[in-house]
Amino acid sequence: MTQRRYLQLDVFADRPGAGNPLAVVLDAEGLDDDAMQAIARWTRLPETTFVFPPTQPGASYRIRMFSPRREVPFAGHPSVGTACVVLEAGLAEPVDGRLVQEGVVGLLPLSVDGDGDARTIAVRTPRARVLETASAGDPRLAETLRELPLGALPPALVDGGRRWWLAELRDETALRTATPDWAAIARLAESTESMGLCAFARADAGQDYDLVVRAFVGAPAQFEDAASGAANATLAAWLNHNGALPGRDGRYTVSQGREVGFDARLQLRVDGDGEVWSGGRVSNVVRGQIDWR
Repeated sequence: MTQRRYLQLDVFADRPGAGNPLAVVLDAEGLDDDAMQAIARWTRLPETTFVFPPTQPGASYRIRMFSPRREVPFAGHPSVGTACVVLEAGLAEPVDGRLVQEGVVGLLPLSVDGDGDARTIAVRTPRARVLETASAGDPRLAETLRELPLGALPPALVDGGRRWWLAELRDETALRTATPDWAAIARLAESTESMGLCAFARADAGQDYDLVVRAFVGAPAQFEDAASGAANATLAAWLNHNGALPGRDGRYTVSQGREVGFDARLQLRVDGDGEVWSGGRVSNVVRGQIDWR
């Protein structure tokens, strides 16, 4: 019997139950692809990550990510959460405030600020590409956007490791009260090989966040993401492309997940080179071991 260290976390949250759940398996050497997929299916969490020793010079550790259905090349909340676990387990130490994650998409740096419960971690996300812009009347989008009052920016298809349709809504109330057409979102995702629709709006005055985001995943399953670092990073790149970043100095805070029973806060930053950093705080919930024969 092989026992491996196992943790469950809440990512982009300052307390359990507010953010996006994640399972992390340390000491993952010896697990093959089928075993990792089986464990991810068993946890039934959005993603499960597996930590290995690095194989590339300069990397702090190596990671593989699995949803219950398939391996995921990159996602934000698993990157941030796993970095927190690696630090607490003593498997790596920041160098000049940085860790380097080795994964399917290559080497990605993570910034580490603070210690303990106040620590924040942000991953520099893969460069996003604007694939196309569209109108609400585009036949591919018409059903999905029919009941949604749109804002200033046009809908766009953007690829940042995962491909999303992005749509700005008129205001926070319109976004928070929106009812997604899941059948239409599923058709949109499948026909455009995208995750689905990431809708956003500027926050009402007086909030402790700058932007509200709702990410509607259309395929292969249909669900609303509690807090998506990758979707928000893709959105940040699109906003920067249009000179429309909220907040100050390229930094802003996102509220996500309230409509599905969570209350996550994500910290986004676009640096002087146009690189997007997506991060926040992490709350540990479960520490133990997993036995997987």
